[in-house]
Amino acid sequence: MHLDSTDLQLLALIQTNDSISTEAMAQQVGLSKTPCWRRVQKLENAGFIKRRVALLDADKLELGVSVFVQVKTNQHDANWATEFARIVAGFPEVVEFYRMAGEYDYLLRVLVKDIPAYDNFYKRLISATALTDVTSNFAMEQIKWTTELPLPNNQE
Repeated sequence: MHLDSTDLQLLALIQTNDSISTEAMAQQVGLSKTPCWRRVQKLENAGFIKRRVALLDADKLELGVSVFVQVKTNQHDANWATEFARIVAGFPEVVEFYRMAGEYDYLLRVLVKDIPAYDNFYKRLISATALTDVTSNFAMEQIKWTTELPLPNNQE
């Protein structure tokens, strides 16, 4: 599906505020309500809009400690990787999980209440699977955080 400038404007509006009404979106992009709604449905059906969620405040939920956990392993077969992914996905504290290129094999972003909560997570992680090295980096300050993707400038 080719995205035109109107599609990109709609995506920008939705990712900034998903509770925006179809009528307000239509006004901002220069469409009437029904064609605007159809475009949003088309974008959703094509998979450009994965899902709609509410963003919660981690600090208010006492999850203010963000830890970046780098993991090395000497296991590199597909079965181990699948099992490790299953294990890590089972930890609710893990909010992001990546397989990496470079010195470390995996990177996890973990949200916890405090250091003892992280220690509890760490002990559960290392007892659940064989890892070569686990390095934890605690974020001191969150300088930028966004869920908004950088959309291309579409010049039609």
